[in-house]
Amino acid sequence: MRVLHVSDCYLPRLGGIEIHLRDLVQHQRAAGHESHLVTTTPPLAGAGDDPWVHRVDATSGPVGGLARADAALRQLLADLSPDVVHVHVSVFSPFATIAARRAATAGVATLVTVHSMWSRLGPLPAAAHTLLRLGSWPVTWSAVSEPAAAPLRAMLGPGVPVHVLPNAIDTASWRPRDLDGQALPRPATPTVVSVMRLTHTKRTLPLAAILRDVRRRLPTDQPMRAVVIGDGPRRPALERYVRRHRMADWVELHGRVDRAVVRQELSTASVFLAPAELESFGIAALEARAMGLPVVASSHSGVVEFVGHGTEGLLGPTDQALAQHVTRLLTDTSLRTRIARHNALVPSRHDWAQALQLSDAAYAEAMSAGRPRLRRLAPVGAS
Repeated sequence: MRVLHVSDCYLPRLGGIEIHLRDLVQHQRAAGHESHLVTTTPPLAGAGDDPWVHRVDATSGPVGGLARADAALRQLLADLSPDVVHVHVSVFSPFATIAARRAATAGVATLVTVHSMWSRLGPLPAAAHTLLRLGSWPVTWSAVSEPAAAPLRAMLGPGVPVHVLPNAIDTASWRPRDLDGQALPRPATPTVVSVMRLTHTKRTLPLAAILRDVRRRLPTDQPMRAVVIGDGPRRPALERYVRRHRMADWVELHGRVDRAVVRQELSTASVFLAPAELESFGIAALEARAMGLPVVASSHSGVVEFVGHGTEGLLGPTDQALAQHVTRLLTDTSLRTRIARHNALVPSRHDWAQALQLSDAAYAEAMSAGRPRLRRLAPVGAS
């Protein structure tokens, strides 16, 4: 099958969509699909690309740049002749939105996957729905988790089905080494780790406040270590917060690191903390769960797709609840050990075998659906 993935966001940007797309295309190609990806994200200077990555220029202003990207997309559709176009959208994805409509206009089977929580995000998704009449598009809709699918279903209406296509990881590569039937021993100093993009949406400063609250709740003579892995626009604010509240002696900010370093940090941690309420899925939390870490996360987020309260971790609706849960796991050795052993010994179902099967089923549905063409879409910027 020939699949063309479309996304505004891709590596070297760091985030869930970017990592998922790279892994998804690689696994599809290994399974025999002729998968390609087109994106408007520019490459890292001096770095090479996989041959299946097509980058288009959208830098000449909001109209001129998108017009050039749209022209490049039309050429790719002609050259690659995909059986299905798989469009990946977040909160603001102008190129991907144009691509979905362009493919549908051409009569190409189109699957749209929403990678964000289209709730409590201001008026943008709702305005796009009203202006573009998204529910009338002849496309197949999906989201990466049930919490992400719920607001999309409400927006599109009862007549438009929304499938769930969860993210995935290579569960075997994230299993604890030398397990021998037990969860790996954790360090003497209780350690909380978070892996996230340091943005406002991911709740960077609330993460620091939760860690500070945990430190206050612990006995004064109990040591604690926290590790934050990731980078982003809120990193300077996080660094200032850590200095201002004198947390630098127990909070380590590691910045952006490769997966081998992430794996090493997870293997020596006690608890994984995911503070984002608008996390549509949570690949980093899934990796931590696979490594045997208890996960503490917001009960509003897509992490609930693979973390049950009291089984794979602890879920809470507020920052206070998250701080209480982290404190409990750091002080209750039996609870922490029970959850860690479960996570280490019971693999998550969110692996690539499942992801490829669900994607193939969604592609088949998109291709089998009757696809009346939309009114012919003029090139972007045309009068």
